[in-house]
Amino acid sequence: MAERDAAGAGGAPLTHAQRAARARWQARWNLPIIVAAFLPLVIASPETRVLDVVVGLGSWVVFIVDLVVQRRIDPRYLHRRNGRIDLAIVLLTFPFYLFPGVTNGVALLMLARLGRVARVLVATTGIRRFAKRLGKVAVVAAVVVVVASLAAYRAEHPANDEFANVGDAFWWGIVTLTTVGYGDIVPETTAGRVAGIAIMFTGLAVLGVLAGSLASLFHLDRDDDDAAVGDAASQAPGPVHEQLTALGRDLEAMQARLAVIAARVRDEGPDTADTPP
Repeated sequence: MAERDAAGAGGAPLTHAQRAARARWQARWNLPIIVAAFLPLVIASPETRVLDVVVGLGSWVVFIVDLVVQRRIDPRYLHRRNGRIDLAIVLLTFPFYLFPGVTNGVALLMLARLGRVARVLVATTGIRRFAKRLGKVAVVAAVVVVVASLAAYRAEHPANDEFANVGDAFWWGIVTLTTVGYGDIVPETTAGRVAGIAIMFTGLAVLGVLAGSLASLFHLDRDDDDAAVGDAASQAPGPVHEQLTALGRDLEAMQARLAVIAARVRDEGPDTADTPP
C-alpha cells in the first residue's frame, strides 16, 4: 500500500533512502500512535476531567509529531493519499472540548482516532503476517473451546448447577481460555476438569503466539545485532535492480573498450607480420 501511495497522485515514487527512513520511523512510532488512539477511550470519565484533558492533548501531540516527521521524510507527503488522511485525522482530533461550551463531536473524535489506528495497521507490512499467523491459532482455539465446553456441559450439567445451560458452559470456556479465571463457574467432575485443562493449555498457546506476533509487528523483539544489521541494510546503496542497472552500464563500457582494443590489434596485425626479425 505504501508503494502505491508513493507512486500515486503525490508525484514521483519515494527513493530508497526515504523508504528506509519511513520504515525505521514507523517501527518506532506505530505503537505510540495506537496507544494514543486507545488510551483516551479507556480513561474517559466525567470524574477525571483534568486527566482527560492531559491525555487528550498528549494523544493529539503524538499525531502531530508523526505528521511532521512523515513530511520531513517526504516533503510531498501532504500531497499523497496517506498524508491527506493523516492531516484530516489531526484536524478532526483537535481537542475542541477544551473550549467552554463545546461538548459535541465526541463520537466523531473517537472515530477519527480509531481511523488513525486503522490506517497505521493497513500501512504496516507486518500486519498481514500478524493476521495470517494469529488467524490459524484463533481457528484452533475456537474449535477447542467449542468441543471442550460442550464436553464439560454434558459431564457437569446433571450434577453441577453452575452449568445450567450451554451458554454457561461457553462462558466458562471463554473465561478459561483467556486465563482470567473469575471462578464463578467451576467444574466438579473429572471429565469437566480435563476439558478445562485442555482449554487452559490452548489459552497459554494463544497468548504466547499473540505476544510474539505483537512483538514482531512492533519490532520489539529485535536485539542490538539485528538492529545493526537492519541499519547496515538500510544504508546499502540502492535496491537490487538499481545495482544491476549500474553493473550493466559497467559491462557495456568494458565491451566498448575491448572492441577498441580488438580493432587496434587487427589494424596493427599485418604491419607486425611484415616486420623482419
